[in-house]
Amino acid sequence: MTIPRSSGVLLHPTSLPGPYGIGELGVHAHAFIDWLAAAGQRYWQVMPLGPTGYGDSPYQAFSAFAGNPYLVSLQDLRAEGLLQSSDFDVIPEFSTDRVDFGQQYIWRNQMLDRAFAHAEAQLLSGEHPLSAGFAAFVTQEADWLGDYALYTAIKATQGGLPWNAWPLPLRNREDAAMQRAQQTLARDLFRVSFQQFLFFRQWSKLREYARQKGIAIIGDIPIFVAMDSSDAWARPEQFLFDPAGQPLAVAGVPPDYFSDTGQLWGNPLYRWDVMAQDRFAWWVERFRGSLKLFDVIRIDHFRGFAAYWEIPYPAETAVHGRWVEAPGHALFGAITEALPGTEIIAEDLGVVTPDVEALRDDFGLPGMAVLQFAFGGGDFSVNAFLPTNLRENQVVYTGTHDNDTTRGWWANAEESERHAYRVYTSSDPSEETFAWALTEMAFHSRARLSVVPLQDLLNLGSEDRMNLPGTTGPQNWTWRYHAEALTPTLAAQLRGLTEQSGRIAGGQEAG
Repeated sequence: MTIPRSSGVLLHPTSLPGPYGIGELGVHAHAFIDWLAAAGQRYWQVMPLGPTGYGDSPYQAFSAFAGNPYLVSLQDLRAEGLLQSSDFDVIPEFSTDRVDFGQQYIWRNQMLDRAFAHAEAQLLSGEHPLSAGFAAFVTQEADWLGDYALYTAIKATQGGLPWNAWPLPLRNREDAAMQRAQQTLARDLFRVSFQQFLFFRQWSKLREYARQKGIAIIGDIPIFVAMDSSDAWARPEQFLFDPAGQPLAVAGVPPDYFSDTGQLWGNPLYRWDVMAQDRFAWWVERFRGSLKLFDVIRIDHFRGFAAYWEIPYPAETAVHGRWVEAPGHALFGAITEALPGTEIIAEDLGVVTPDVEALRDDFGLPGMAVLQFAFGGGDFSVNAFLPTNLRENQVVYTGTHDNDTTRGWWANAEESERHAYRVYTSSDPSEETFAWALTEMAFHSRARLSVVPLQDLLNLGSEDRMNLPGTTGPQNWTWRYHAEALTPTLAAQLRGLTEQSGRIAGGQEAG
C-alpha cells in the first residue's frame, strides 16, 4: 500500500445538497471538495456510481461500467445551453433531506431528454460544440456502451421487465432481433449514449478539480453484478445461468452480525472456469473502467474472491448455502499484470478465514477495520478491530454505509459493549460526544488510512444512516445533508485532529 498516513470522508454523491432532489456533480460537489481540503483531508470515498434500479442500491446497478445519469448537474447543463430557462418552468417540490428515486425517475429523465432534444440535430450533423468529444467517447467506450444503450432502450420497450423475461429472440440476443432493435431504437441508443457522455464529462471535471485540491477519490467495485444488468444480458456465458437465462444459484452471505438469516443478494454467480480461459479479460476491463473514475478502488465483499456463498435458486433466505472456492490468486495476478500499480482496498469484513487473509496479504492489499465492531465479545486480546490490534496496512472506519451512524450505534449498543468501551478507554462518553470520540480513536490508530462517514462528523443519529442491509426500506440510500452543515468550525476541528494524528500531508505517524 502506497497510500500515505492520511484520512478521508465517506459520502455518496446522491447525498450532496442541491435544489433538484438528489446530489449532483455540480456546484455542491465542488463545494464539498473545498471543504475536504480546508479540513485537511486527502480522500473522498464514494460508493458505486452506476445507474440504479429496483431498491435504489448502488450495489445493484444496471451496468458495471455505466454512470448514473441522475447525478448529472442540471445547473451545469443550463449554463452550457443544453437546457433552457423554460425547461425549469415546472419543478416538483423536492425534499431537501431525502432522495425520492421515483420522482427522479420521472422528472429528471424528462429533463435529460430535453437536453438531448435541444442538442440532437447539431450532434447528428457534427456541428455541436460537444460533437467531437461525444464521438470520441462513443469510440473509446464501445466495449460496453453499445450493449448498455441497447439493453436500456429494449428494457423501456418491455415495460421495465428484466432481460430474462423478454421475448426469447431479445433475451438470447439473436442476430435478427438485435439488428431490428438497433434500427428501430436508433434514436434511443443515441440518447442513452449522450447521457453517459454527460455523466463521464462532468465526473472527469469534478475529479480533476479534486486532484487540484489535493483530494483523491476512493471508489467501489461490487464483487457481483446485478441479475438485471446489461453485463449479465450481454455476456450470459460468463454467469451461472440455465439456457433460459435463469440463475442456477445466486450470491449472498451466511448469517452474520447484520442478519440472523444471512443476506440473500440474488446476484448471479460467475462461471470462473470460463473467465479464466481469457485471463479474466472482463475483470481487467472492469478495473480499467473503474480507474477512469477513481484513484483508489475498494473491492466490496473481497472474501468472495477466496470463496463465495452459493445459494441454490430459488431460495427465501441465505441460510442454506455452501462455500465454493474462487480463483482469487489467478484473478488478481491477471489484474496486477495488466494494470500494475493499481491501488486496491480489500473489504475483508465478515467471515475472514486463512485463505482470505492469504489472498489479501499475498498481494499486499490493506484490509478494513470498523471500530463499531471493536467492543463485542469481551476479550481485548482477540478482537481484531480494537485499535491496539490494528495493522498499519489497513483502513479504519468508525462505521460504513452498512452500519448505523456512530451516535446511533452508541444509543442502541448492548450494555456489554458500552462496558467494554469504558474499560478499554477509561472514559464514559455521552451520546452527544461518542461519535467524535470514536473518530479520534480512528485517527490516532496506527492504521495508515482513516475514513469517517459524514454522518458521524455531523453527529447524526440512526434516522440518518445510509443503509440497513438485507432490507429494501424507503430510508435506504436516500439520506442527504444540508449545505450549511459543513461549517468552517467543523472543518477546523477536523483539520486539528488530522494534524494531531499525523495525517496531514508531510505529517508523522502519531503514537
